[in-house]
Amino acid sequence: MYSSSIPIRSDFLIAPGSLDSYIRLGLLPNVKTRSIRLLSRRQRSPRASLCSDPLLVQAARGNAISRPPAWMMRQAGRYMDAYKKLAKKHPSFRERSETVDLIVEISLQPWKAFQPDGVIIFSDILTPLPAFGVPFDIEEVKGPIIHSPICDEEALKCLHPIDLEKLQFVGESLSILREEVGEKAAVLGFVGAPWTIATYVVEGGSTRTYTTIKRMCHTAPRVLKVLLSHLTQAISDYVIFQVKSGAQCIQIFDSWGGQLPPNIWEQWSKPYIEQIVSLVRKECPQIPLVLYINGNGGLLERMTGIGVDVIGLDWTVDMADGRRRLGYNVNVQGNVDPAYLFSPLPVLTDEIHRVVRCAGGRGHILNLGHGVLMNTPEEAVAHFFDVVRGLSYDTLFEDGVTAQELEPLKL
Repeated sequence: MYSSSIPIRSDFLIAPGSLDSYIRLGLLPNVKTRSIRLLSRRQRSPRASLCSDPLLVQAARGNAISRPPAWMMRQAGRYMDAYKKLAKKHPSFRERSETVDLIVEISLQPWKAFQPDGVIIFSDILTPLPAFGVPFDIEEVKGPIIHSPICDEEALKCLHPIDLEKLQFVGESLSILREEVGEKAAVLGFVGAPWTIATYVVEGGSTRTYTTIKRMCHTAPRVLKVLLSHLTQAISDYVIFQVKSGAQCIQIFDSWGGQLPPNIWEQWSKPYIEQIVSLVRKECPQIPLVLYINGNGGLLERMTGIGVDVIGLDWTVDMADGRRRLGYNVNVQGNVDPAYLFSPLPVLTDEIHRVVRCAGGRGHILNLGHGVLMNTPEEAVAHFFDVVRGLSYDTLFEDGVTAQELEPLKL
């Protein structure tokens, strides 16, 4: 495992009353254009938790803990030398993501190298499609290919209830990961949101414009509603299956929800995610649910009523601003720009500290604002996790002022 000798920067321990430091951290606007006042300080509760759940699960529930837990989207995969060597022996992505031994090995590669607080199963949001009637292939250049897109009522006839027997490789892999990791980290499962999955099913694969499915909202709304409803039930069943197999936290990726105007997202994506949350809560009431939407800056306020435990922020949303917009009773995840992993390590350290300070001392899971990029230096990934393991909320907030205690004055 990589280690770093770079110390935590002391200039991030802000002295009370230092407005310049708050501005530099991004917690406040320039005082020339906006004034702030400090609210009364609350008595801090002890940071140590007696809960035996992994740190990430505790953070997702909003428990008081000693530091923010951290993991990375796409932390297992193509930037790691170990993965590249394995991929040469097993060039098919479907084989790597649908064979138990390979899934477990790849999922554990970053765990063994960097010791993140979350171990996410190596899989794909499209993995469950064949189990409910939508076969697909993955081509090296084009990516996922669905040869029979669903765009009309006739095509809907191929759909059937999800056959979880066809996904036993996922369940078995989660069970093994849970045994391997124990309580040292949380095992994460994940699914795609109905709208995001529907973009592939309707468009026949990846797209940059989403014109076919967006047109369907107006030209074939009944077909689209039936498709989304079917996907909602299948995905809900798949989430419950993952939890019963060993997943301790589930992330819902509405990766392409941010491609919709906010009012259209509220009509064609949000209700179906709400249904998933409701169905999962009935079967697995204690499981933390995380919702991530790429490009969610225009959707934050609309995301708060869905019922998930954690809302992920991408790197285009300032963490302090996101906290204010969501409200401090909402737990958050994110949101270091993945490009910071290509920066000098002291710069990466500073950005981690800034994000953590802006997120406040509770209810935050540190992550990137999107997945790890190709060619990311493994040394930087190691440094990311080394830094967060060295953090302490009691030290970062020793002045007693937390992000939620800063409130803009109305001018």
